[in-house]
Amino acid sequence: MTYIMAVDDDADVLGTLGRALERENFELKLVNNGIEALKLLDKRIPDLLILDIIMPEMDGLTICRRLRKDTRFDTLPILFLTAKGSTDDVVNGLDAGADDYIAKPFELSELRARVHALLRRGMREKGSASVLQVNDLKLDSDTYQAEISGISVQLTSTEHRLLRYLMEHVNQALSPSHLLQAVWDYPPNTGDPDLVRAHVRNLRAKLEKNTDKQHIRTIHGIGYMISSQ
Repeated sequence: MTYIMAVDDDADVLGTLGRALERENFELKLVNNGIEALKLLDKRIPDLLILDIIMPEMDGLTICRRLRKDTRFDTLPILFLTAKGSTDDVVNGLDAGADDYIAKPFELSELRARVHALLRRGMREKGSASVLQVNDLKLDSDTYQAEISGISVQLTSTEHRLLRYLMEHVNQALSPSHLLQAVWDYPPNTGDPDLVRAHVRNLRAKLEKNTDKQHIRTIHGIGYMISSQ
């Protein structure tokens, strides 16, 4: 049975999440503070983690950053569920390592759709076990590591999916809307282009840390591309 952990200090929100997700026949663990969540995560890794950002003692951003520093949680899908909905907050959440973001108040239908999309992507990744290479950039889907000129960098699950898709479609300019459908599994004309922009920015920061070469090009007015040149 699919196991989901939801962390929020608001009892009403946890109750809503519990009722909504239990109807989907998920095994659900509801936690009302970040410290307790980290203790439970150390014992068992869920198939999906839903995190609130603003919580006493330890906020969701801190939890997310701690998890992303631990290789055990590289492939754990993390969904931020929070009352903060500005562009800066979205970017901060994604910078911390989250895969997706929903602002409160939210529609239950949207929540269920995002949850199922994240879980589908996780299942799809389990079947990806090959190495791709474009020029000096190599991607290992077993370890979620990219290698640039002999230097390895660790990617999150979403960074891995995005980079893999770009490498599989080398020399093709791909729009944010196309990537939201192909990488995030969103229906057409849904999803937030800021998701794509933030993850591209994070990928560039990792891939270009030790080199002046730009691996992911911006094609103005269209989107992004990895070139074989």
